[in-house]
Parts: sequence; C-alpha cells; structure tokens
Amino acid sequence: MIINIDAFRKSFEDPEKENKANVIHRPNDRLNGYRPIEFIQQTNPIVIIDEPQSVDTTPKSKEAIASLNPLCTLRYSATHVDKYNMVYRLDAVDAYNQKLVKKIEVLSVRSEESFNLPYIKLLEVKEGKAKIELDVESRGKVKRTTKTVKCGDDLYDISGERELYRGYIVEQIDWTEGNEYIEVNSHRLHVGGVIGDIDDDEIKRYQIRKTIEEHLNKELQLRPRGIKVLSLFFIDKVAHYRDYDKDGNPIKGKYAVMFEEEYKDLIQKPKYRPLWDDPGIDKDVEKAHNGYFAQDKKGRLKDTKGNTEADTDVYNLIMKDKERLLSLNEPLRFIFSHSALREGWDNPNVFQICTLKDSAGTYVSRRQEIGRGLRLAVDQNGERVHDDHVNILTVMANESYEEFVATLQKEIEEDTGIRFGKIEKHIFAKLVYVDEKTEEPMQMGYDLSVKLYEELKRNGYIDKHSMVTSELKKAIENYDLRLSSEFQPWLPAIVKEIKRHLQALPIKDGTKKKKVNVNMAVLNQEEFRQLWDKIKYKTVYSVDFDSEQLIDLCIAAIQEMKPIEKIRIVSRKGRVEIDHVTGVQAQVVSEKVEDYVSLHHTLPDVITELQNRTNLTRKTIVRILTGCKRLEDFKNNPQKFIEEVANIIQRQMRLLLKDGVKYYKIGDDAYYAVELFQNEELLAYLNDNAIPSEKSPFDHILYDSDVEERFAKRFEHDENVKVYVKLPSWFKIDTPIGSYNPDWALVIEKDGEEKLYFVLETKGQEWEDELRPGEAAKIAFARKHFQAIGTDVEFIGPENDVERFMLRALSR
Repeated sequence: MIINIDAFRKSFEDPEKENKANVIHRPNDRLNGYRPIEFIQQTNPIVIIDEPQSVDTTPKSKEAIASLNPLCTLRYSATHVDKYNMVYRLDAVDAYNQKLVKKIEVLSVRSEESFNLPYIKLLEVKEGKAKIELDVESRGKVKRTTKTVKCGDDLYDISGERELYRGYIVEQIDWTEGNEYIEVNSHRLHVGGVIGDIDDDEIKRYQIRKTIEEHLNKELQLRPRGIKVLSLFFIDKVAHYRDYDKDGNPIKGKYAVMFEEEYKDLIQKPKYRPLWDDPGIDKDVEKAHNGYFAQDKKGRLKDTKGNTEADTDVYNLIMKDKERLLSLNEPLRFIFSHSALREGWDNPNVFQICTLKDSAGTYVSRRQEIGRGLRLAVDQNGERVHDDHVNILTVMANESYEEFVATLQKEIEEDTGIRFGKIEKHIFAKLVYVDEKTEEPMQMGYDLSVKLYEELKRNGYIDKHSMVTSELKKAIENYDLRLSSEFQPWLPAIVKEIKRHLQALPIKDGTKKKKVNVNMAVLNQEEFRQLWDKIKYKTVYSVDFDSEQLIDLCIAAIQEMKPIEKIRIVSRKGRVEIDHVTGVQAQVVSEKVEDYVSLHHTLPDVITELQNRTNLTRKTIVRILTGCKRLEDFKNNPQKFIEEVANIIQRQMRLLLKDGVKYYKIGDDAYYAVELFQNEELLAYLNDNAIPSEKSPFDHILYDSDVEERFAKRFEHDENVKVYVKLPSWFKIDTPIGSYNPDWALVIEKDGEEKLYFVLETKGQEWEDELRPGEAAKIAFARKHFQAIGTDVEFIGPENDVERFMLRALSR
C-alpha cells in the first residue's frame, strides 16, 4: 500500500481526543472494533520511505513509523539526514556518468570584461569577512579575480595597486541574515550587487532572452517527436513577476514585462515559423508563461522561505499540474517560481533553468538549481526518452562557466562527501572481470581493494592524503599504469575507475555548443560513395549447431565440475582484540566442520528449472543429466547444483553459437541509404567532445572516449586516410544477442594507388579475450556480417592503438 506520513502520524490514547486521531488509529465497527493499523501491524510490513529527510526527522514521525511494526525499513534518499546501515550509494557523479540524468551545459551570461572602471561585485558575506570579485593586475595583465576581504582592507592594495581603486576601503561588513552587505567608499553592496558594470536589469533581460531562444530551438527539435519543452525561471521576489497597484489589482512585474517583450520579438523570426503555425502553440503570449507562488488569505502572491504551509499548497498545485504541463496541447511552457523552492517537485521536461537572483536575495545552491531539471525527459505517451542528444539541461548562469563548475563541484564535495581527485580504499571493491575459462564474473572485493590502494601509495601514484599525484595522471595518459600481476585481470576496470575519480565534473560549456552540419562535399565525394557502397548492405543470420555435440560438451564439462558438497555446519573460534587505532577486530584462530545437515525438504524439479534457464527441450536436459552421472551432487545442494549446471550449459551454448551463426546478404535492395546522413541532428561542444573535420560527412567528429579522440585526430591529419566516418547510431548490424553499431569506416590509400576499405571497432582493451563475453561475441558476429556482404571491406577490432592499426592497414 502507498500511504502518506500524515495519514497515520496522529494517534491519541485519550478517548476524548479519539476523533482527532487519523482514521487508521480509530476503532472501526466494520472491523469488529479493531483499529485498521492493527491489521497492518500483524503483517510485519516492509516499509519503504522515499525522501526520509522530509518524512521521519521528528520524534512523532519516528514513533508513527515504528507503530507500523515493520519487519525492516528501507530509506531512499540522495541527502540523508540520519544515516542507518548504509547499503548502496548512487551518488551524483555516478548518476551523471551512467546517463540516469540529463547532461548539463552552462551558458554564461555576463558582460564582457572591461577593466576601465573600478569593478566590484559582492559574492558572499560571512561573519567578519566577505568574498568579492574585482579586477586584479598581476604580471602586467588584468584579470577578474575573487578575493576575500575584511573590514578596513584597501582595494587599491588588493587589486595590485590599480589607480582606479585608490580610496576604495572596505568600511563596513554586515552579516545579518537576509540583509548581508558591505560598504565600500560609501557604496552599499548587497549580495550579488555590483558597481562598475552594466545595469543589472540589462543582464537579467539578456538571461531571459537567451532562455527563450534556447527553449524555442529545443521546441523545433523535440516537438515533432512528441516531447513537450518547459523552461523554469527562479526569482527571489514575487513582486518582480507579479505586483499590485495601490488598489490591490495585480500588475505585471518587471520580469514578466521583459519576458513578454523578448518572446514577442523572438517568435516572429522566420526560423520559428513552424512553431507559430503549430495549432498546439497559442498565439497569446500571456498563456505561454505563469507563476507558481504562495498566496496570502486575500489570494495575493507573496514571498516565502520554502518551508511554510503556504509553500505546501504551491507544491500541491505544481504536482497536480504536472501531467497537464507535459501535454503538447497545454500552451503553458515557461514557469516562474520562487528560488527557495525545496525538494518535492521537479518536471522531467524542464530543459532550461534560469535563475534571476535579486541583489539582496537569498542564496540558492547550484545543486538546488539544476536538481529541478535533471530527470530524463518523457514523450506524450509517458515513456522515458533515452537519447543523449535530447537529454541536455541548459543552465543560464550570470557567472563564468569556470566559476559555475567550480562552485558546483565544491557543493557536491561538501554535500555528498565525494572528493574529486581522491582515491579511497574501498572504491575498487566493486570492480569485476570475466574469467576466461569459466566466463564467471570475478569481483575484487574490499580486502583486495585495500591491498591495491596500498600498492598505489607505495608506487607514488597517490600521496599520504590519498590524493592522486602527477605520476598517476602521467601513467594513465600514457597507458603505463604498472601494477603487480595479481591485479592484471582487473587492469582495464581499474584504469576506468581511476579516470572517473580524476576527471572534473563533465559539464559542457554552452557557449561552445555548435550544431553539427552535414559536409555535402564529402558526402557526394566519389571516394566516400565507394566506401558507403561497400558497407551499406544489410544481412540476415541463421543459427545452426549440432545438438549431439552440445550434449556431449555439456556432459564432459559437468563431469569436470567441482564436487558440490552437502550443506554443513561450521564452527569458528575467533579472538577479539580492541585498541584505539583499529577499534574492535576479530581474528579466526580455529575452524571445524561440526556436522552435515540432512535434507528433509522436497527436491525441486531440476529438469524444469534447467529448461527455464537454458530454453533447451526436456529431452535434451534429461540426456545431459543422465549422461553426466553427477545427480548425487544435486541431492547434496539442489540450488547450487542447478546454478552450476545451468552456467555450464549456457557457456557451451555460447561457444557453439559463435561458430553456428551464419550471415547472408539479403540482396542489393536492402541497405542503409546515404541520404540518412542528412536527417542526423547532432550537437558538438568544441574542445570537449568534438574536433573539426574536413574528411568526414559531418563538419565535426563527435567522440565518446580518449581512444576515439586519438583515432579521429590521426584520421583527420594522416595523408593516407582519404575519407572516414564515425558510423551513426542508426547503422546497426543484427546479432543473436542484440544489435551492434561499429565505430568507424574509412578508406586508406596505399602507395598512392591501391585503396583499402576498413570498418574498425575501437575499445580501451586490445584483445577480444579482455572484453566482456557479450562485446566479444558481437564483434565476432560483425566480422561474419562483413564477410557475408562480400565487398572486400575488412573488419578490424578491437583496437586501441592508432599507430599499430595504421601499420597493419598499410601492410595489407
């Protein structure tokens, strides 16, 4: 059952107060005088609490949850207040890297740095000190820099003796909550206030305009796909959006006026004509935006701090409107709300967030800002959209890209305990490699993770504070991480995990965003057409293997299986030691098998269990079981036997499947048309995930890894490479274990005459044996596919060294 804490928090033992208790706590005649909660208590429910930091933080709430008599309680939150027996952590960085939330891009909106006026901006005030931004001269160059100042400081000295700041003294610092300010040279600056810069309202207007522009661009892209686009404006003062005249009549605030003026101007541009003609978009600008704010008793909108009863009413209104907001038929697309909005609502289709902070407003963290728009988008059917080119959240920042990223990174470190650039003892425990012989996943575990941590420290890869050193960075960059043989099987996973901790937050700079265009000159080039004609064909495959051979292989493998012992009782004696350094520890000093447990329960249907796990016929399963002569092991431990035998059968099936799959070219009319390139919509971030290209059908090449970046740069500059393409996501090869998308196709000219055609798969690993079984199998199937189409194109992979690949290619 799903229940709100308020539905069972009020329980009163006093009969006179019984009518004030929740219904769940009151005796009910229809239940023979019992209280409903008593029936729940008898079931010992498993209680799952969502966002416990806002549910069970008071003694009354804890008492109410305990009154359910739960068997156990599971708490799910990204920001726990009280931590109990933590089991699993999916932190902000993991969620971002696993593509469980939108990617973030920051569009910096600020004036161009002009150093001809005494620029001062107040960023933060704490007890006795303030953080300001000013223009500092160092080594003959002026740069806008953040400095911490205290009362009496001379900005002339702090600025590097710039004459513009002569006489600018910090005269007063006031850190009264909600009214923080400093006085400099008789100028009073509140948080966010600035002197020596262009008018603050002009910056706000430009933020609004850029938000509308980004929104309309997103609508052109996503509306045809049935995805509603929403934009969210956070403001600190309701009066800036909705004010009242002397008679109490509502009038538009300055932000509402700015929005309507900029919206009317932008929507008239020819570029947005398709939106103007869309019947789902109302022509009335007033219907395009609205505000969600708390109200007083007269219905007037008012400012709040995010934790009042009036705020709760706003959240309820937003949640009730959530589905309506996602409809393409609803004209409302731009939402203004209070910057103090707590957790409790977000909308998956918020693609733009703009914070219009008032100079004297309250501080809102970057994490709070972006948290309202990180969920993956949904379409009109309510289906989650898993597309990297769709799921991008654009944040309009009135600070530089670098400042935003640094502040967000600092907040994540403070709020979650994550330390970027720090290697901790436990981080390798979850790493897994697949054993080549058994194809079983082998997890490192905590003890080996600690051992690896100590080895990294001995080798000088991390310092005494567990921070990465330049030696580790160099080893990772040069693919020269040296570890003992014990850790070699995990090496690719170790490198990947270290890279995850080395990197800063993967946030994109919106000012470097560029639409990737089709390079028609290359697309129509004869050499590219020849390459495409060799790789474009589709195939079908058939699966054929010898059942008798499978039975024989399975029997032989099961006969070599380790003995499955009876379930036993083991006694272990341990010595407990306690000291101030290690705490309480136990060391086993003796171990003894006391007895084997006799099985008195019914044996499971082993044939049906194995049939369900392998999809083989009952007849085949019976022949394998009777032929292996290991059924005594089944009696010893039925579940263990079923798991081991099923794994063996599946492994033998995979080996036979690899050889038993045959590919056939469908015909000359079944192929991927080259015109599909013109339908591709891609966005690149220069110097981040893309490089310019003159040899590809796109004017920029997008890459997903350091390996791909190295290959792209070499292809672009190597004279032997005539044309190349990063194969689009729609270029897929069907395999028995799912579709496969190769990385590259290219033409290499040898000795200025002969042309060689390749399809290439790049991976961090060098050999197929180092890949997961599924990845290795798909590569093997792709090789058969290209052999079947018979166009003299050679498939190579996996490959991680571009130099070696070029040498191999030119030696053909």
